[in-house]
Amino acid sequence: MQTRNRIFDDAAKLAGGAVGTLEGVRREVETLVRQQVERMLSKFDLVTRDEFDAVKEMAARARAEQEELAKRLERLEAARVESTPAKKTSVRKTPKAKKT
Repeated sequence: MQTRNRIFDDAAKLAGGAVGTLEGVRREVETLVRQQVERMLSKFDLVTRDEFDAVKEMAARARAEQEELAKRLERLEAARVESTPAKKTSVRKTPKAKKT
């Protein structure tokens, strides 16, 4: 009975060691794959998520400011038209081209 327990203990230690070794191999393979993917992506000249979000926010602010300025310009032009008295505009006639 003692021998059987020792065999099971040895088998458990061996299995535990194998699992630990496989875990180490998995981490190493994962690291190598991550490095390869990062190397490939660096060739594409991609931006990071943080950079993209920063530019997206800047574009949204610029768009909002542009819309605000457009509304302000419309108000100023409307106020200018209202405050300017109506002038008579003369239509200048252009001479007709001579026939040769």
